[in-house]
Amino acid sequence: MPVPCHLATFFSSDAGGLRLTVPFLAEGLRLGQACFLVATDPVLKRYIDALGEQKGVDVTGATQDGRLTLVRFEQATGPSTIEQWERRFAEVLAKGPTIIRLVGEMERVRSMFVSEAEMLSYEEAFEMMSRRYPIVAICQYDVRGFDGEALLRSLKSHPDLFGFRIGTFLN
Repeated sequence: MPVPCHLATFFSSDAGGLRLTVPFLAEGLRLGQACFLVATDPVLKRYIDALGEQKGVDVTGATQDGRLTLVRFEQATGPSTIEQWERRFAEVLAKGPTIIRLVGEMERVRSMFVSEAEMLSYEEAFEMMSRRYPIVAICQYDVRGFDGEALLRSLKSHPDLFGFRIGTFLN
């Protein structure tokens, strides 16, 4: 994938939600790259369990040494969240050159925002902000939890998808 890159995946089963992102995070952890995961339980537990089963991945060690950061926002707004990401990315990059990997479980992320509309506005702002950093971000959309209008907005805020065969991102 090119860097920077901001992608969205769309899935309709719990297993489908882990198909691309667990190997993506596991590879980053094995390479010593900074990885961020934005999720809440029970999705967070599924990730931790699945990552723990990956060869060469020590989830506890990765969270302790800062390679894996579990992120949660409280009553977030787009501007406040963008500001937090910029601070986090600057801290990572101050330690030396790296690729930053980020996975956001958007149904869980939505619960961190004051509204779905605010979360979708954040996605649009993140698209622009992320271009300044060596980041590959995957925003996961569980289609069981979003309506058509929200999914259309999510497609529009992830233009990097259109350079790939979209079937790759449908799980």
